[in-house]
Amino acid sequence: MTEKLFEQDAFLIKFEAQVLSCEKGKRGFDIVLDRTAFFPEGGGQPWDTGRLEAAGRRVKVLETHNRGEEIVHTCSHPLEPGDPVTGVIDWDRRFDLMQQHSGEHIVSGLAHYLWGCENMGFHLGAEVVTIDLSLPLTEEQFATLEETANWHLWQVNEPVKITYPSPAELEHIHYRSKKEIDGQVRIVEFPGADCCACCGTHVNYPAQVGLIKLLSMQKFREGVRIELVCGGRAFRYLSRCMEQNARVSHFLSAKPFETAGAVAKLLAKNEELKARLTVLEEDRFAQLAGQYAGAGDVLLFEPGLSPDSLRRLCDAVLHTCGGRCACFSGDNSSGYKYAIGQAGGDLRSFVKELNQALRGRGGGKPDFVQGGVQAGRTEIEAYFNT
Repeated sequence: MTEKLFEQDAFLIKFEAQVLSCEKGKRGFDIVLDRTAFFPEGGGQPWDTGRLEAAGRRVKVLETHNRGEEIVHTCSHPLEPGDPVTGVIDWDRRFDLMQQHSGEHIVSGLAHYLWGCENMGFHLGAEVVTIDLSLPLTEEQFATLEETANWHLWQVNEPVKITYPSPAELEHIHYRSKKEIDGQVRIVEFPGADCCACCGTHVNYPAQVGLIKLLSMQKFREGVRIELVCGGRAFRYLSRCMEQNARVSHFLSAKPFETAGAVAKLLAKNEELKARLTVLEEDRFAQLAGQYAGAGDVLLFEPGLSPDSLRRLCDAVLHTCGGRCACFSGDNSSGYKYAIGQAGGDLRSFVKELNQALRGRGGGKPDFVQGGVQAGRTEIEAYFNT
C-alpha cells in the first residue's frame, strides 16, 4: 500500500521514499514507492510528472497511475528495490492542474447553487477545461456565472476544506457526486461555492486560482458544454488576446476598445467593393460571351478570378459558344483553377483524363465541372490542342 502524501499536502513538491518494486512495463519501468506525492490520474485530473533521484541518478516520472492500493510511477529508467529516493514533482504542471481543477469546482458548484445544474462531465485538457451541465443556460446566466465565480476568488478568504466524514456524518452533508462511492468518501469544500466528493489536488485558498475565464458555451445534449481556463492559463489566454487586439488596433489606426467598430466598417467597405467588382466582372464576362459567340470549343485564361467568378465566366461563355468551354485562372507557380462546361454534354470521362494528365483534382455534374491542376499554361494549352 502506498502512502498518499498529496492527500496530506497538495503543495508538497519534494519528498523522501523507498523503492518497493520495479518492473518493465509497456511505457517504461513501473516503480512502486512506499510513499509518494505524485498524484495518479483520477477524478478527471491528469497524473503528475517529475523525477526520482537515487544515488546520484535521476529518472523521469512519465506517468502515475493507481493499481489497487499501490501507486505506480512509470519511469524512463529502472531503480533497484530498496533504494532510498527523493521524489521531485513538476510543480508548474501540478499547480496548473490544481488551478484548473479548483476553478472547475467553483464554477460547477455555483451553477448548481444558482440554477440547480448538475455536472454531467468534466475534462481537464492540455489547453482548456470542459464542463457539461445538465441544464441550458442563457447568455445572461453565462455572464453571471463567470462574474460570480471570480468574485468568489477575490472576496472569500476561507480556506478550502478537505474532510473524510464517517458514514453517519456523510448522511447530513449535501455534496455533489456524479456516482455512488464505496468506502471512504473524500469531501472537498469551497465554502460558499461548492461541496463535492473528489480525490484530486486543490489550492489552499480560492484566491490561488487567480482568475476564471469562461471561453464558450454551446448546447450539449439536454444542457450545455462550457469551455474555460483558470489561473496561469487564463492570464496567458488574455495576454494573447490583448496582443492580437493591439496588432489589429495598429493596422486599423483604432483605439483598443474601438477595433470591433473599425473592423465592421472595413467589412462593410469590403462588401461594397466586392459588389462593384461583381458588376465589372459581369460586364467583362458578357463581353467575352459575345466575343466567342458561335466559336465552338473555347479555351480561356483569365487572371485573378475566384472559383465562383471562374464558374460565372464559364457559364456565360458556354451558353454562347455552342461547344465546350474551358476556363482557367491562376499562374505557373501555384497552378490553375478550372471551370469547364458544355450545354447538354457529358464531361465525366474528359475531366478524369484531364486530371490525370495535368495532375489535377475536381469534378461536378456531367455538364459542368470545377477543380484545379498543377500544370503550367503551356502544358494546359498543349493538352487542349492535341
